[in-house]
Amino acid sequence: MKKLTILLTVIFFALPSFSQNIIGDWSGKLHVQGIQLRIVFHIIEDNNNFKVTLDSPDQAAYDLPVDSFFMKNTKIKMVMTKLAAEYSGTINAAKNEITGEFKQAGQSFPLNLKKGKIKTEKKKRYQEPEKPYPYISEDITFKNKKADITLAGTLTLPNKKGKFPAVILISGSGAQNRDEELLEHKPFLIISDYLTRKGIAVLRFDDRGTAKSTGNFKSATTKDFAEDVEAAFKYLSARKEIQKNNIGLIGHSEGGLIAPMLAAENKNVAFIIMLAGPGLTGEKILLMQSQLIGKAGGATDKELKASKKLNKKIYALLKKETDTSLLKHKINNLLSKELKNQKDTGKLSQNELKMLISRQINILTSPWFRYFLTYNPAETLEKVTCPVLALFGKKDMQVPPFANEKAVKKALNKGGNTDFKTIILPNLNHLFQKCKTGSPAEYAKIEQTFSPVALKEISDWILAHIKN
Repeated sequence: MKKLTILLTVIFFALPSFSQNIIGDWSGKLHVQGIQLRIVFHIIEDNNNFKVTLDSPDQAAYDLPVDSFFMKNTKIKMVMTKLAAEYSGTINAAKNEITGEFKQAGQSFPLNLKKGKIKTEKKKRYQEPEKPYPYISEDITFKNKKADITLAGTLTLPNKKGKFPAVILISGSGAQNRDEELLEHKPFLIISDYLTRKGIAVLRFDDRGTAKSTGNFKSATTKDFAEDVEAAFKYLSARKEIQKNNIGLIGHSEGGLIAPMLAAENKNVAFIIMLAGPGLTGEKILLMQSQLIGKAGGATDKELKASKKLNKKIYALLKKETDTSLLKHKINNLLSKELKNQKDTGKLSQNELKMLISRQINILTSPWFRYFLTYNPAETLEKVTCPVLALFGKKDMQVPPFANEKAVKKALNKGGNTDFKTIILPNLNHLFQKCKTGSPAEYAKIEQTFSPVALKEISDWILAHIKN
C-alpha cells in the first residue's frame, strides 16, 4: 500500500480509425478488502500511437506507465507486467463508459471506468500542520560516504536561540519519503511537527533511492539502511544547534529494528524509541501477520492452514539454499504446484500464473527479504544500554503486539538494561491510528494519522530523559 516507483517499458500500438473515442482520461473506483481506491488511466495519442499511464491517487502513485495496450472493436486490454496486473473491459455504445475487471496477483475485482477528468490532488489529513510553521524547517542533505550516496531530508528546529535535544526518525519497510507517506497520511510530518513545538529538533529523510535521495533501494538490506541512519547521526552531531549528548532515535516498524542496531554499536545514542518495533525474527512475524490479516480478510481456517504450510516451506528454502538460481527454480516448482490448485489462482491462464509467480519469487529472493527473514532483533536488544521506550498498538496486525512486546522486554532484561519502558496502547493499529479492527484495510479510511495519546507518550518520555 506504499508509494510505487515502477518504470515499465512502454509499447506503442497504432491507432485505429475510431481512436478518438478512447483517447482521454478514464476513472473508476476499485474496492479491495474494504478499501476504496481511485484508479485513473490516461490514454493519449503520440505520433499516431497510443501511450497509456496509470494513477492510483489514494496510494500516492502517479504516472505509472502501462506497458501494453490492446484494442479490438469495443474490447480493450491493458497490461502492467511488473505489477502482475491487467485490466480488460468493454466500451459501451455511447463511448463514455467501460465495464471491466482489474486483475492483480491472482485476484479479480470489478472496475468500471467513466470518461472524463477527475481531481487527483493529494488529500490533506486534518492533523497536517499549516504553513508558516512556528519553527525553522530546513531542507538538508548529508552523505553516506561508505555507500557513496547522498541522502536528502528536512531538519526542524525550535525558533529560538540555543542548543536543542534532537531525534532522527527512521521509516518502516518499503521505499519511504521523509514523511513516511502512505495512503495520503504523513505520520513523520505529524511527529516532527509535534516534537519540534515541544523544543526538540527532528531530522527526517528520504530512504536511499527514494524521492530526493540517491542510491539503490532495491539492493539494500536493513543493515544498509542502518548505515544511512548512522550517517544522519554524524550529520546531526556536527550541527551547532544540537546538543550532542541528547540525540536519540525513533524507529517505526522496520525502523524499530534499525534503532537498536545503531544504539548497540554507538554509545553516543542518548535513547531510542521503538514504534511497533519487532522483538521476534522476521519469519515469526510474517507467519503471524499473514494469519491475522488473512483472517480479517475473510479467509477460512482451511485456507489459513494451507497458507501457513506453504509459507513455512518457502521460508525453509530461503534459509537453506545459498545458490540463488537454484533457489528460484525450487520456489517456482513449489508455487506452480500449490497455486494452480488454489481457489483464487486456479482459474488464471498459464501466462498470468507465470507472471504472478515471477513477481513473488523476485520479492522472496531479494536481499532485503532474506536478511529480514532470519535477523533476530533480540540478540541486538541485549546489547542496548541506553534508555528505551517501546510502544505498540494493541490492534496491530503487522507486528503483533503481545508477542513482540514480551520479546523486547525479555531481551532488554537479559542484557541488563535498567531504564526501559514498554506500553501496549489500546485501540491503535500498526500506524498508531485509533481504529476498529486493526486491519490494513482500514488505514486509508481513518482520518487520524497518528494518535495524540502516542504523541504525548513519546514527547513526555523524551523530555524526562534529556541529560543536563
